[in-house]
Amino acid sequence: MRAFWKANQLKLAPWLFLAPGIFMFALYVILPVFQSLDISFYAWDGLGEKEYVGLDNYVELMDDEAFYTALQNNIIWLVLYMLAVPAGLFVALFLNQTVRGIRIYKSLFFFPFVISQVVVGLVFSWFYDPTNGLMNVLLNAIGFDSIAVLADERFVTYGIIVAGLWPQTAYCMILYLTGLNSVDPEQIEAGRLDNAKGWRMLWYIILPQLRPATFIAVVVTVIGALRSFDLISIMTSGGPWGSSRVLAYYMYEQAFSEYGFRMGYGAAIAVVLFLIMMVYIAGFLYKMYRDERGH
Repeated sequence: MRAFWKANQLKLAPWLFLAPGIFMFALYVILPVFQSLDISFYAWDGLGEKEYVGLDNYVELMDDEAFYTALQNNIIWLVLYMLAVPAGLFVALFLNQTVRGIRIYKSLFFFPFVISQVVVGLVFSWFYDPTNGLMNVLLNAIGFDSIAVLADERFVTYGIIVAGLWPQTAYCMILYLTGLNSVDPEQIEAGRLDNAKGWRMLWYIILPQLRPATFIAVVVTVIGALRSFDLISIMTSGGPWGSSRVLAYYMYEQAFSEYGFRMGYGAAIAVVLFLIMMVYIAGFLYKMYRDERGH
C-alpha cells in the first residue's frame, strides 16, 4: 500500500483534498436533482402516500397559463440581467485606478453586494412608492405623474429587475476587479507601443485576459436570473394578479404555499427550470471551449 501511495502520490493527493467537497456537492446538489425528477412523476402533498401519475404533471404544465407567464418573465429576467456583466466591467475599470478617494468609491459600489436581498427589496419598494417614493417625488418635480411601478402589470417585472441589477452589478464588479489584478502589465505596455488606446486596448488586450472572470460572471448572473425568488417575494408576492411570477416563485406557490402542497407539480416546474439553466450554461461553455480551441 505504501509503495502504491509513493508511486501515485501526485495523482491521488488532489483527489483526497477534493473528496470532502465532492461528497458534499453530490449529497446536497446532485442527489436532490434526481430526487426532484423522481417526485415530478407523482401526485404528492408532501406528507401522505405518493400516487404515480407519469407525465401528467408535465402535460398539465403545457396548458397552464400561469406557467407561461412565469416562463416569459424568466426570459425577460435572463436577457436584462445580463446587463450586470458589462456594467460590472465598466465599474471595475473605473475603480481600478490610483486616484484620490478611490477607496471611498470602492466602498460605495461594494455596499450593495454585502446587504441582504431582503433589504434591497425593501429599499426599492420604498423607492417605487407611488406617494412618497423618491422616484415619484422626482417625477412630480419635473412635471410627470406618479407611476405605481409595483402595481402596474406593464412595469412590475422591469422594476424588480432593476432592483436585482443593483447588487448583481456589484458582484460582477468584484469578479472583474480581481481579474484586473492579474492582467499582464507587459502586454499593456506592448499594446501602448503599438498605439493601442481606449476601446482597442480594452477589446484586444484587456478583455481576452479577463475571460475567466467573464465566464464566472456570466454563469453566476444566469443562475441568479433563473432562480430569482426573494426580491419577488418581498416586493410583490408575485402580483399584481400573478404578473410578476417567475418559475422559482411559481414552484414555491405550487409546492409549499397554503394554496398548493402539490409537491409533484412543483418538482415538475423545478425540473423545467433546471433544464433551461443547464441548456443556457452548456451553450456558453461550448462557446468558451470553441473560442479557446480557436486560439
